[in-house]
Amino acid sequence: MLNKNIQTFIACDAEYDKSKIILFGAGFDGTTSFRPGTRFAPSAIRNESFGIETYSPYQDKDMIDYCYFDSGDLDLPFGNTERVLDDIKERTEIILNDNKIPFMIGGEHLVTLGAVMAVSEKYDDLYIVHFDAHADLRDDYLDQQLSHACVIRRCHDIIGDGKIYQFGIRSGDREEFKFAKHHTFMNKFNFDSLAETVEKLKEKNVYFTLDLDVLDPSIFAGTGTPEAGGVTFDELRKAVTLVCSNLNIVGCDVNELSPQYDQSGVSTAVACKIIREILLAMS
Repeated sequence: MLNKNIQTFIACDAEYDKSKIILFGAGFDGTTSFRPGTRFAPSAIRNESFGIETYSPYQDKDMIDYCYFDSGDLDLPFGNTERVLDDIKERTEIILNDNKIPFMIGGEHLVTLGAVMAVSEKYDDLYIVHFDAHADLRDDYLDQQLSHACVIRRCHDIIGDGKIYQFGIRSGDREEFKFAKHHTFMNKFNFDSLAETVEKLKEKNVYFTLDLDVLDPSIFAGTGTPEAGGVTFDELRKAVTLVCSNLNIVGCDVNELSPQYDQSGVSTAVACKIIREILLAMS
C-alpha cells in the first residue's frame, strides 16, 4: 500500500485500492549528457496539469470516470546512480506486486532501466515499445554504461533480441544504427510501421517508454537534448493512443522534459496532455 501524494496530477486522486494505474515521479538527471534539468519535470507536470481538462475530445473519455492514484516523487540520492535505479525498481515492484500498472514520470531516460528491471522479473516474455529522437543504444557513454544514452542497450541486455521496437529515431552514432539492424526493430524518423507492430504485439506483455524529444523541438523546446526534425503533437497523440489502447501495457513512462528551457510553459503543457491521453487510452 502506498500513500497518496499531497499534490497530484489532475484527477489522479482516487484511493490506491480502487486504482489500476499508479503514478510516481523519478526526478533524476545525474547522467544527462548535455543540458540538465529533467529532475524538475515531475513537479512541474503536476503543477501545470491543472491547466488542461480532464476530458479528452480526441477519445471521448474523461479522467473523472476512472480511478488513478499518484504516489508522488521518489526521494532519489543524486551522485549514486545504482541506488537511484534500485529505488525505482523497488517502487515499481510494490506497484506490480499489488497487480497494478506502474506509470513513471521522469526524469532523464535512464530511469526507464529501473522500472524495466522490475517489470521483466514479473513478466518473463516482455517487449518494449520505445518512442524517441535518440537510439539510446550505446554500450557506454564516456566509459559509463549507466547513462541516458545507453538505456535501451541496457534494456536489451535484460530482455534480448527482437523484443524492442523503436520509433521516431533520428539521432545516434553509426554503431548504434548497426546494432539496431541485428538486435532491435527500428522505424527511423516517424511511426510509419506502428500499426503493423501493434498488430504483432497484441498478445504480448509490453512496456511503453516515451522520450518526449521524439517531438519536433519547435513543438517541444523544453528538453535537454533537442534534436531538429521530429513528429508533430498530433502524430504523437495518435501513436500513443494506438499503442496504449490496443496493447497489454504492463508498465510505462514519460520522460525528458526539462521545463526551465521553455519559459512559455508550452512544453510542460504538451507533456501534460500526452500523459492524459496515455492514461485514458490505458483505461
